Amino acid sequence: MENGRVAVVLGVGPGLGAAIARRFAREGFAVALMARREESLSVAREEIEGEGGTALAVETDATDAASVADAFDRVRDELGDPEVFVYNAGAFQMGGILELSPEQFDNCLRANCSGAFYGAQQVLPAMAERGSGTVILTGATASLRGSARFAALSTGKFGLRALAQSMAREFWPQGIHVAHVVIDGQIDTPRVREMSPDREEHTMLSPDAIAEAYWRLHDQNRTAWTLELDLRPAVESF
Repeated sequence: MENGRVAVVLGVGPGLGAAIARRFAREGFAVALMARREESLSVAREEIEGEGGTALAVETDATDAASVADAFDRVRDELGDPEVFVYNAGAFQMGGILELSPEQFDNCLRANCSGAFYGAQQVLPAMAERGSGTVILTGATASLRGSARFAALSTGKFGLRALAQSMAREFWPQGIHVAHVVIDGQIDTPRVREMSPDREEHTMLSPDAIAEAYWRLHDQNRTAWTLELDLRPAVESF
């Protein structure tokens, strides 16, 4: 960490979360990697450190406000106040309204929306005091459309979009760029490859290409900020 810049990615897996962390690490950021399982963090941490970067792995349950607060306490103690916060956590439980249990629905709501609120409360005070910062929230097609059997996902993603809009209107004037990104399509991850081994690469979103878009959001001139960005493969129907 040469310049004291810190980025936090809450929701790091082998796809997009790791790609975002690597992208900011290449710009000299010390990156805090947060996920529920240690195995989700270790590969990304080793990749970043292998390229000479600084990475801190912190096991964090995005659905638990106390866990999120503890994780950010550790980040502040070991790295400093974050300049960038990316919320990339989420949960998906397919099922009809009468099939989902209250526990399933509530857990998805917390993972897809509440966790972003918990994290934002941890970073916004220092960002506001500094007069700069970036908060990026990862949305989905379900942020805009509540499809049948997708209630557990779309309800939280709709809420995440509303949170982004409200946060942006409150904190943009204070110099904090809040942006919501709609990911419309499947991301090219090891899990997707395993399920569809014959699928062509150009039909999926590249994690590195999405991460580049996230970096560009952070790097935008404040006279022309983006609130919402939608990304999809060129061949995706929409």
